Amino acid sequence: MRIASDAPPTIRGAGILVGLQGLTGIGFAVALLVRALGGASTEGNNIYGEAGYFTVLGGGVVAVGVGLVLGKHWARSPAVVVELLLLGVAWYAAGPSGRPEYGVPVGVVCVVVLYLLFTVRSREWSLGLDDEDSGTDQSGQ
Repeated sequence: MRIASDAPPTIRGAGILVGLQGLTGIGFAVALLVRALGGASTEGNNIYGEAGYFTVLGGGVVAVGVGLVLGKHWARSPAVVVELLLLGVAWYAAGPSGRPEYGVPVGVVCVVVLYLLFTVRSREWSLGLDDEDSGTDQSGQ
């Protein structure tokens, strides 16, 4: 199945990676729900609320990824914000938390996505400069 999108391949690739990050967040929420159903949720430790929180965040990140794949210009800025926040999480996981096996791969994916979002072609697309190459102006003439 081919998706009609005017976005360059770098934007679509970033969208796929961002969407996978969102699905990972939703998967984490499912794991939390399984844990909560096993009796791990206690007073002062509401795992159901935490799972809901990760579901909402993961769903938003999936929406941003889908927006990038479909070539929606609005999705680039939220994707940059998500990647910068996840880069901080990756640094904390690799450094102070002492879990580089989690932090380093997440950090690498974040850097790759940021690179894809800031290539010359991606920036031209986000600014609408690639429309000039088609021989028509913004009014469609």
